[in-house]
Amino acid sequence: MAIERTLSIIKPDATKRNLTGKINAKFEEAGLRIVAQKRIQLTLAQAQKFYEVHKDRPFFGELTEFMISEPVVVQVLEGEGAIAKNREVMGATNPANAAEGTIRKDFALSVGENSVHGSDAPETAAVEIAYFFSGLELVG
Repeated sequence: MAIERTLSIIKPDATKRNLTGKINAKFEEAGLRIVAQKRIQLTLAQAQKFYEVHKDRPFFGELTEFMISEPVVVQVLEGEGAIAKNREVMGATNPANAAEGTIRKDFALSVGENSVHGSDAPETAAVEIAYFFSGLELVG
């Protein structure tokens, strides 16, 4: 497998409950390295731009309001097959359907407050990483 990078966001429901370290431990235990990380408070305009792909979906307003409700931790994870590995560690979007030991099974409050976001493909990862990080901030 190729070494990849993927964007990870620890969402407001998790940062509010001080779960950043526990979530990052799951990524690291799975063999992913954190090569960039910062805690930020998104503006509504930033959240809307980031989730623009969902702008016509009924949950768009609720999603963007949620993402600005508390700080988030944006980070870049690196490793062999990082995109798929990250998605495996996160678990299913609906925590009720997530496998035991996954982040969403262990920490998510609901489908909407599901604690983490991860890129779904190499092309998406490249765009999402560039949205939050300059090349100088990627220090793997």
